[in-house]
Amino acid sequence: QVQLVESGGGLVQAGGSLRLSCTASGSMSRINAMGWYRQAPGKQRELVADITHGVTTNYADSVKGRFTISLDNAKNTVYLQMNSLKSEDTGVYYCAAGNIMGLRVGVPGYWGQGTQVTVSS
Repeated sequence: QVQLVESGGGLVQAGGSLRLSCTASGSMSRINAMGWYRQAPGKQRELVADITHGVTTNYADSVKGRFTISLDNAKNTVYLQMNSLKSEDTGVYYCAAGNIMGLRVGVPGYWGQGTQVTVSS
């Protein structure tokens, strides 16, 4: 079993920055990828970014050039640095961990509890 605990959400003005953190604990033997999803009100959950084996990164087109995902293996912590935030980035951000194939299609194996990000325009 793997537990994911997120932090770092909050309220920020458009153009500002936030950094989300997600720390994993438990058995990590089956985890080869971690990532972030988000869900805006009235919309489906969407993949924002993921990182595989701590090296290969993938981003949604809407966040490329603005968001950066990184992994600190020693701390089992994945970060999402969000810059140049827009109102459309508002939503609940969920950390995900598991096999990359499942993670990419919304079935990662493990989810965090979610953290709210609100960008005011």
